[in-house]
Amino acid sequence: MDTNKTIYAYFQENIVYYAHSNCKDKQMILIDNQDIREARLNLALEEYAVRNLDLDDSHLLFYINDPAIIIGKHQNTTEEINAAYVKQNNIHVVRRISGGGAVYHDNGNLNFSFITHFSNDNFNNYEKFTRPVIEALNQLGVNAELEGRNDIVVAGRKISGNAQYRWKDQMLSHGTLLFDTNLENVVQALNVSAEKIISKGIKSIRSRVANIKEFLPRDMNIEEFRQILLEHIFAAQKDIPQRPFNEHDWDAIQTLAREKYHSWDWNYGRSPAFNLQRRKRFAIGTIDIKLDVMRGLIKNTKIYGDFFAQNDIRELEKQLIGTRYDFDALKMGLRNFPLDAYFGGSLDRDEFVRFVCGLDESNASAE
Repeated sequence: MDTNKTIYAYFQENIVYYAHSNCKDKQMILIDNQDIREARLNLALEEYAVRNLDLDDSHLLFYINDPAIIIGKHQNTTEEINAAYVKQNNIHVVRRISGGGAVYHDNGNLNFSFITHFSNDNFNNYEKFTRPVIEALNQLGVNAELEGRNDIVVAGRKISGNAQYRWKDQMLSHGTLLFDTNLENVVQALNVSAEKIISKGIKSIRSRVANIKEFLPRDMNIEEFRQILLEHIFAAQKDIPQRPFNEHDWDAIQTLAREKYHSWDWNYGRSPAFNLQRRKRFAIGTIDIKLDVMRGLIKNTKIYGDFFAQNDIRELEKQLIGTRYDFDALKMGLRNFPLDAYFGGSLDRDEFVRFVCGLDESNASAE
């Protein structure tokens, strides 16, 4: 089998179709990131692009980062990382704008981001965006499949994770491709809760992740792999149009990186004191809620987790403040609140309120 032709054909047939399905008859444009490998700058570039590009056309961004842990928007950073190992190995810790779980990046990990118009058909539809990758890998003899909400796995081992972010009428769908990453660093740098390990039926991180390179029929480096994908994502077009950023763009990107992605407040966040914590894994992901309850009223709250929120989770936190801490009051306070938009999937209101009130079997602690 001619593996190059196979992967060419499937990426041409499938990725081009899915990337353009929301903007028919419009071309794809490649964003030139100047081969930057600094995670904080690449994430600033990605955010700037989704908020500022003219999306008459869809855009594609490829980037590779130096060693970094990329934290999901709603996660508690200190609970996701091995702080001592991170400091010892000079690994950057950066929070991204999309939800989901923490991932490890290095020079063996290829990241992609499709930036296009928002539609209800696309948002949270990971099957749609991962299908072309899965089919290409299948044709190469790699038995890849979608598992759970957003992972591509081979024989139960994860090779790709994906997340999405919405900004007004625009969105991005981005993902990782573990090509030849240092898996020992993945194991050492990330903390994974026992409940997540149990829920996924695995014994360790090491048993759950793998590199794509292990399964390819011939040897290639990540630059060659990237070039194969790039050339054939654009195979339906006469050339590969690029979108270079001008001096004004780069000034804005650098400012965003400096003021947001380099900041402790964004990457770690100041967590106020709480006297009650509850944590539970739902079908939509883990929810970790911290509550400050005084004289029977919720005075402060913070919600963490690896869920995918379409709306800003701070709106839900604000909604809870001032509410009596009991089932009926919380249920009434949330009666018109669209929980699905804050957790990226179907979440029953009664089930959520029982969880908050400790009326189920969730883990809880009080101070």
